[in-house]
Amino acid sequence: MATRPLNGKTKAAILVEQNAPLAVAEVEIPSLTVGQVLVEVHYSGLCGKQMDEVTGKRGADPFLPHLLGHEGAGVVVEVGPGVQKVKPADHVVLHWMKGTGVDSTTPAFRRNGTVVNAGWVTTFSEYTVVSENRLTPIPKDIPSDVACLLGCAATTGLGIVFNDAVLKPGQSIAVFGVGGVGLNVVQAAALVNAYPILAIDLYDRKLEWALSFGATHTVQAGRDDLEPCLRRLSGASGFDVTVDTTGNSQVFQAAYNLTSRTGKTILAGVLHHQLPITIDAYPLHFGRQIIGSHGGATQPDIDIPRYIELYRRGKLQLKEQITHRFCLDEINDALEVMRRGEAIRCVIAMS
Repeated sequence: MATRPLNGKTKAAILVEQNAPLAVAEVEIPSLTVGQVLVEVHYSGLCGKQMDEVTGKRGADPFLPHLLGHEGAGVVVEVGPGVQKVKPADHVVLHWMKGTGVDSTTPAFRRNGTVVNAGWVTTFSEYTVVSENRLTPIPKDIPSDVACLLGCAATTGLGIVFNDAVLKPGQSIAVFGVGGVGLNVVQAAALVNAYPILAIDLYDRKLEWALSFGATHTVQAGRDDLEPCLRRLSGASGFDVTVDTTGNSQVFQAAYNLTSRTGKTILAGVLHHQLPITIDAYPLHFGRQIIGSHGGATQPDIDIPRYIELYRRGKLQLKEQITHRFCLDEINDALEVMRRGEAIRCVIAMS
């Protein structure tokens, strides 16, 4: 059974300054309060949200220094007062989306006498303190490297199709950006027999992956005739659903323009705070919708067990999404691989 470190400390990756490498150092683990759970983290996924935090895409960060990471898997070590959902030795997925249980206060780690902030869930550390409602227990036979993807990438992408889009068989969908979230949108669309399923990305390797996850058509985003090509594929009426995972304002506008009059444009990527968008809002009065996805409207306690069953039955590709593996000391190398667009999902092994 996992136990709290004897010295009361854990190695963690810390965002000390934006647009600078993360610091990997020991921090003191705080005592647990109501609704908090101490987890030994085995694996963490690396998400675009962390890139946004490092680069300051949403502006200046008022919480520096702080811990990072919001999709992971590990084993419960201790539970604080009031926790009933999990117990020591349970295997769990750590996710940023709220599930059932106590919504605790956020923990305060310390480093050399200075407070290191953390949210309700962080995963870039060997041990972490998590709010009860950011944990979902899972069977012990599910590998932690696979399970960590259910903390964000897989659940968000699948939820965009099943919950936000409510995509039906035979409906068309275009996915702009087929990284971790986008590829899960593609495979969810394939699960419901959508057609066509169009993947658009700058990187040829990602388009190859998209085909293996169920895309029926792919388009390289850098081509000169991109817009005419997309319009030909969308047909006369446009796509029933378009999804932008890039957070690029120009890409979002293109996705909106290619949506049918009664279709849905789903924004999964976060737009830069200084780059507003301008759209023709008139079609919104006649059935077109814009949806800002919040984790694919995932209900972790319901959806994660369902997705695990799909994985067990060979219907859901999860392990295939892991293209790169790093240890915690190499986390800045992992961020650079993500920045270069070389990965579907990087996972960080904590030990």
